[in-house]
Amino acid sequence: MSFVDRYDPKDYIIIKGARMHNLKGVDVAIPRKKFTVITGLSGSGKSSLAFDTLYADGQRRYVESLSSYARQFLGRMQKPDVDYIKGISPAIAIEQRVNTRNPRSTVGTSTEVYEYLKLLFARIGRTFSPVSGEEVKRDRVEDVIHFIKKQKEGLRFIIAAPFIVKEGRDIDVHLDILKQQGFSRLLVDGDILPLEELKGTLNVEQQELYLLIDRLVTGQNGVADARLADSVQTAFYEGNESCVIILYDDGKTTKKLFSSRYEADGIVFEEPSVNLFTFNNPYGACKRCEGYGSIIGIDEDLVIPDTSRSVYEEAIACWRGEKMSEWKDELVMSAHKFDFPIHTPYIDLTEEQRELLWKGNRFFKGIDRFFKHVESQTYKIQYRVMLSRYRGKTVCPDCKGTRLRKDAAWVKINGKSIRDLVLMPIDELSDFFKALKIDEHDQNIAKRIITEIDNRLGFLMDVGLGYLTLNRRSNTLSGGESQRINLATSLGSSLVGSMYILDEPTIGLHPRDTNRLLRVLKRLRDIGNTVIVVEHDETVMRNADHIIDIGPDAGVNGGNVIFSGTVNELTACEKSITAKYLNGKMRVPVNKNFRPWREFIEVIGARENNLKNINVKFPLGIITAVTGVSGSGKTTLVKNIFYTALKKIYGGYAEKTGKFEKISGDYNKIEDIEMIDQNPLGKSSRSNPATYIKVYDEIRMLYASQKLSRLRGYKPGFFSFNVEGGRCEVCQGEGVVRIEMQFMADIVLTCENCAGKRFK
Repeated sequence: MSFVDRYDPKDYIIIKGARMHNLKGVDVAIPRKKFTVITGLSGSGKSSLAFDTLYADGQRRYVESLSSYARQFLGRMQKPDVDYIKGISPAIAIEQRVNTRNPRSTVGTSTEVYEYLKLLFARIGRTFSPVSGEEVKRDRVEDVIHFIKKQKEGLRFIIAAPFIVKEGRDIDVHLDILKQQGFSRLLVDGDILPLEELKGTLNVEQQELYLLIDRLVTGQNGVADARLADSVQTAFYEGNESCVIILYDDGKTTKKLFSSRYEADGIVFEEPSVNLFTFNNPYGACKRCEGYGSIIGIDEDLVIPDTSRSVYEEAIACWRGEKMSEWKDELVMSAHKFDFPIHTPYIDLTEEQRELLWKGNRFFKGIDRFFKHVESQTYKIQYRVMLSRYRGKTVCPDCKGTRLRKDAAWVKINGKSIRDLVLMPIDELSDFFKALKIDEHDQNIAKRIITEIDNRLGFLMDVGLGYLTLNRRSNTLSGGESQRINLATSLGSSLVGSMYILDEPTIGLHPRDTNRLLRVLKRLRDIGNTVIVVEHDETVMRNADHIIDIGPDAGVNGGNVIFSGTVNELTACEKSITAKYLNGKMRVPVNKNFRPWREFIEVIGARENNLKNINVKFPLGIITAVTGVSGSGKTTLVKNIFYTALKKIYGGYAEKTGKFEKISGDYNKIEDIEMIDQNPLGKSSRSNPATYIKVYDEIRMLYASQKLSRLRGYKPGFFSFNVEGGRCEVCQGEGVVRIEMQFMADIVLTCENCAGKRFK
């Protein structure tokens, strides 16, 4: 029986003769609606089989089923080098890469949780005045009628409107117009007077004037709600959205003002809407940072590089030197007048004292005033140099990094604004929504929205990302975190009958969190999807329904299917290197002789994010591993504090440093520091390892030095795919052409002009 006849396409995805990259005519059957792991040495051909063959053909067939507009590009879509694939499902690839460099993209927007949060606050958010803390409400006609009906029976009351004369109109003319409209009386300082007697006597600025709309008695028989409503509506119209009810009770007069404007404490507020909470929209974005959350400003870390010093000990770097020390001397000489501790280390100053140091007061000019003075002198080169030395990316002071306009924080649900929620870790945010208590009216409005938020937050925690905040920028995530966010988003879409292909999802995961990830993958399988994972992790392999081992070695020595079956069958396979590690015949050797160390760099008082004021020594001259469960603070300590602080000490540029007290130890014995992370090499999409390590410069110069090149006048740029003259102008040296498919994902096609070679 042939390979094809052994498997039914209803139950298996059958790949026949796959020859992509180093694959050597691979025949393999992958069971449908099962959890399959493709494993093997790095470079053996796992990704060539999973992504370049299986996913590429799945995407090509999907486009084939679309409209004629989409199909016009099909002739140019490269078919994978394979005889055929049968039984394939719609394919979704979740790769190990940070998908976006867009600084506006956040965890909240990429998972769609933020979209539901905006909707929730627009529907049931309550606005509170920042002045009094009172809820801002728009008074309606029903509110006024309800107030009147709550009063005891037999009270005389007046419905009136503030007397407002339109700009440019004479008061006497306005009185005539009111009379023509049917009004007959005004309240002038509490007295009711006919309009005819008031001509030439009114002073709008010095008298309390109201237009009398109606006079009634509470509980009076025959007074219909229709008359009350009509009079109140008229008062709102004539009073420019204000209405006054004046109650008379045994000689005592009580006035109650109602306003149909959305205002309180003299402030007119914006009514909650989706756009108010959208930082990608000019309407909702913070005006200062334009929705980015950070601005180019004066970096506190550069101004005060050593926080263990006091002001007197020249902690403020920009106030050192003969001329600039005048600013420091001004503070030192006047500090006793407002009790400022000039001998206290900067790290020990209170928030109020730090703010005073930056803002200044009537006795001395603060650091902010100093830099404004420097900016005013930028026509001089030395001041421009000084300003550039202390500039860096800083958190926007207006929105505190949340990207939203200031008044968005005045809208709250259960005492929390949307700003508060996006800065919470996802596990805390989930607890907030589980404990959320709202009235029945709001519950009916928001029930469906809250369910969606709960589900998506649950998926994020299931994939081990409960430590992230919704405000975290997508381009700061590691490849593993980005992949797990895409996985959580896929779970939220609840697709069935699809083929999910994942690229090493356990990278960056602590073993404790691997089991949580497995539960998510099995849930995808259980709802009817085929899950295919390229993976090396032993726990994932042992939990797979089916396992495929590619090898036996890497590169030209790989590309064959060594094994296909269950994990128990794999451990008995003699040809598989993977099997030898699973059954214990081969092991990773552990070094028994560890190098001693004496020199170290110590971070003291690290307290950024969830770090609790810790001191950590980093030894020099040895390999040091920083480990812990996902979200424990490893990246915060190493990347946000240790790396950025040292990079600035060595004169380089880095992001804003996290909160810590000081760095001590032997850091002067190191010349520089480099961060190697999972982000793509280089800033250009044309970048590759050869260009990144500069070896390609030598290759271009070698070609330019050849005899024929000299005869024809070819310069090194002629052999570059990055510049005009050398690159293919059709694809701009990319080797591929990106076709925008409007509402679909873009399609990437090999350039027909250069056949993917990049050169002209």
